[in-house]
Amino acid sequence: MGSLNKVILLGNLGADPEVRYTANGRAAANFNIATTEVWNDKNSGDRQERTEWHRIVCWGKTAELAKEYLKKGRTVLIEGRLQTREWEDKEGKKRWTTEVVADRVTFVGRPEGGGGGSYDRGERGSYDRGDRGDRGGGGGYDRGRAQEPRASEPRASEPRAQDSGSPSADSHDSPPPLDDDDIPF
Repeated sequence: MGSLNKVILLGNLGADPEVRYTANGRAAANFNIATTEVWNDKNSGDRQERTEWHRIVCWGKTAELAKEYLKKGRTVLIEGRLQTREWEDKEGKKRWTTEVVADRVTFVGRPEGGGGGSYDRGERGSYDRGDRGDRGGGGGYDRGRAQEPRASEPRASEPRAQDSGSPSADSHDSPPPLDDDDIPF
């Protein structure tokens, strides 16, 4: 039987994304989002909550757009996969980290008067103006089709919604291996 490595998170950024560049110029963004689980205690009826922090990594154009549009406190929907990396720290100790490698980042809500938006991991892709009848407040970045907005369409500070039903053919390609100097944190 096959396997599946899929993560979907909806949470708030704990800080602005940190963006670094590999030796070959590829952008890598790191940020943490908080998700909060809320429930009522069975015995006391008191409201309980637990917050979990998730480390997110995105690459290429998605990383650059995250730097531009994501800010501390912003609500975002992340779709990606879990990945565990191993490296040696400065003292030579082996370290591991598990993070979510984002294939898609969707902005939720309206930051300071802007619209929402979403970006697929699309370092080889192009802007998708969302021409499928969905004119909602989202935005999309879709691989593969270079299109310019029509002159009659207003240009927004963030792109429009993408049809979530269209798969990205290359959405599961892996980032290149990293040297210790290229670790994105």
